[in-house]
Amino acid sequence: MTRPTLAQLRAVCQPAVTMNRRSGEHWLARLWLRRVSLRITAVLIRTPVTANQLTTVMILVGLLAAAAAALPGLIWALVAALLVLTYFLLDLCDGEVARWRGATSVTGVYLDRVGHYLVEAALLIGYGLRAGGQEVGGWTTLGCLGALLVVLVKSETDLVDVARARAGLRSATDHQAEIRVQGIGRLRRSASALHVHQITGAVESVSLLVVAAAVDAWRGDLFFTRTLLVILVTVAAVMVVLHLASILLSRRLS
Repeated sequence: MTRPTLAQLRAVCQPAVTMNRRSGEHWLARLWLRRVSLRITAVLIRTPVTANQLTTVMILVGLLAAAAAALPGLIWALVAALLVLTYFLLDLCDGEVARWRGATSVTGVYLDRVGHYLVEAALLIGYGLRAGGQEVGGWTTLGCLGALLVVLVKSETDLVDVARARAGLRSATDHQAEIRVQGIGRLRRSASALHVHQITGAVESVSLLVVAAAVDAWRGDLFFTRTLLVILVTVAAVMVVLHLASILLSRRLS
């Protein structure tokens, strides 16, 4: 079989209907990583590896990143960042491989969502262990609280689909996601433009961790790592409330 060109791959693996979804594409993927992932996908489609196998590897890499983030020092923070970048690339590639082979499945979607829940929660726990000097205590507890809040934010989104499915409704459209209260709608659009809601995500949080670890290495303490953890948990707590409000004040449940 003739090897597909990048243009042919892009048409199938990165269709506009997928890339232009509301909040469906990470800013770093749009900026750079989709170009990299497509070239990796071009290699992967010539191997027997399946999309679900890639997703499984993605989860394992993400959990390794969380373990690295828990270890002391700037080097381990950099290792965690590199592993998170690999995790993100695998997350892009598994969907591209599935689309090219026409092998998208409910199992794949489910496994992907479980992976994001596990990894992003594990990262917050890892940050807590790092902030506590690898000792179980108050900082670890704060990291676990952050992990719970991150999972809650994600579950609020997924539970919309669950509720609609049980009511016999189709997935909500972008129009239905618009908030009916004008002032809150503007606030939400401003927050989205600044990507405030993404600060607890794997890429953003581990990038901030590298900066905090570098400053802490220079200072000889954990002040900035601990400050970062407090900020992440605070943002996650606010997002739980605001995200729930945005759902209830929109037409996503009607």
